[in-house]
Amino acid sequence: MRIVTSPEEMLRAVKEVKAAGRSVGLVPTMGYFHAGHLSLMRAARAENDFVVVSLFVNPTQFGPREDFKDYPRDLARDSEMAAEAGVDCVFHPRVEDMYPQPYLTYVEVEGVSEGLCGALRPGHFRGVATVVAKLFHIIPAHRTYFGLKDAQQVMVIRRMVEDLNFDIEIVACPTVREADGLAMSSRNIYLGEEERKAATVLYRSLRLAEEMAVAGEREAGKLVAAIRETIASEPLVEPEYVEVVDWGLLKPVERLEGQVLIALAARVGKARLIDNVILEIEGG
Repeated sequence: MRIVTSPEEMLRAVKEVKAAGRSVGLVPTMGYFHAGHLSLMRAARAENDFVVVSLFVNPTQFGPREDFKDYPRDLARDSEMAAEAGVDCVFHPRVEDMYPQPYLTYVEVEGVSEGLCGALRPGHFRGVATVVAKLFHIIPAHRTYFGLKDAQQVMVIRRMVEDLNFDIEIVACPTVREADGLAMSSRNIYLGEEERKAATVLYRSLRLAEEMAVAGEREAGKLVAAIRETIASEPLVEPEYVEVVDWGLLKPVERLEGQVLIALAARVGKARLIDNVILEIEGG
């Protein structure tokens, strides 16, 4: 497996692969891999001739009081895991190569970026859209793979690709969970033993809401109330938001109809965790 740090060298390598008639799959990441990342790599491996994983902790998507400096990093560990997953190349650029100074150009996706996490993390999705747009130019792949744990991110990237006519297919892959349901995240490393146990309440609360919807409940407010009541049973978990939105423009809904996203974010100690479920509601 090859590790490339130069954007120019990376672009040349991908162009050579494509010129040979081979397909390219891209998995954008910030590193510190877990089973969720590996599932994206395996999906890319199964569908493409050449797989690139970008490994870049992107400073523009972190707020001034967020964990950019503390975000876990381990290139040697990640490289070994990527190689075992069948990755052909890891793109690991320097910040100064991705954002040469002065850096003046950003991509902002309106609407879908403004609620949920976007409301609490100003500028976050501008940073996400900008770095992903840059990656799509540096690594002009046929397909790119994202996990649905970051559901809002998936919709932001989908909208950017559609609106700006990027020639790339977005492949959204299911959330990968621990045996007790906790969504896998690089930030789970921040959790102490008791916090780790408490964090399982997030998926339990979402499962309760899903069961209520399957049983016929259609009022979004009742699902939100049930989730909040369940989370309140764990004093170590502090919810930031619980919302039910349409799976499209991510607008809040009062009644469940069609595809809906039930999403939440919470603080558990130092960690900020997100999770969601996507439901298909028939009949409204």
